Amino acid sequence: MRIDKIFYSLLFLVTFNNFSQEVNKGKLIYINSLSNVESVKDWVLEGPAKIEFNNNWLKMYSPNEEGHHVFWCPQDFPGSFIAEWEAQNQEIDAGLCIVFFCAKGLKGESIFDPSMPKRTTGIFTDYTKGAMNDYHISYYANGRDNPNRETANLRKNKGFNLVQTGEIGIPVQSTAIHKMKLVKNEGHITLYIDNRKVIDWTDNGVKYGKVLEDGKIGFRQMQWTHFAYRNFKVWEIQHNK
Repeated sequence: MRIDKIFYSLLFLVTFNNFSQEVNKGKLIYINSLSNVESVKDWVLEGPAKIEFNNNWLKMYSPNEEGHHVFWCPQDFPGSFIAEWEAQNQEIDAGLCIVFFCAKGLKGESIFDPSMPKRTTGIFTDYTKGAMNDYHISYYANGRDNPNRETANLRKNKGFNLVQTGEIGIPVQSTAIHKMKLVKNEGHITLYIDNRKVIDWTDNGVKYGKVLEDGKIGFRQMQWTHFAYRNFKVWEIQHNK
């Protein structure tokens, strides 16, 4: 057999093996109902926002629409995980929701390390072009600066690199409860809304730098946004052939 045929045969076997592995939930590593003040006592809020609780939902908004904001879970999550939560729009006139994940300092430090620049106003470039690396997905997109965009975008930071424009995220006029599912399996990133896939992209670790690994997860809203959240859970990934 020719060398090139052997090479491509081996490549096929490796590729087939990778795709034959199903992604399943492994160990549950974090669970939070987001239902009361006690549940988020260790979370970190950046930007001029208010957190309220009603009927076991966490509601987040900026009084007088003063500014953008991010609410960080304090736990570090592994480079491969499955995260789920529920989200519901409270005001359909305008808003934009983002999930940050794999957020870490440029030198591998925690984003809360004392050496990191202060982030107190929710300015977007602090998270996309500043002193941290992360991925982010905008899954509700109806900003007053860009109304009715609807499509979900995946970006890789540092650099604000748009790596995929996906399907329509949460519809801009929807007030329904939506079930979110974010899966990061090494370099493969998918986002589902109500079991509908809206993002599906694989980071090859070359074009935009190495694949990002462990780090923080945070929820960001633009200043016009009024959203509610509950039942945030994160699992390790279990591979079954």
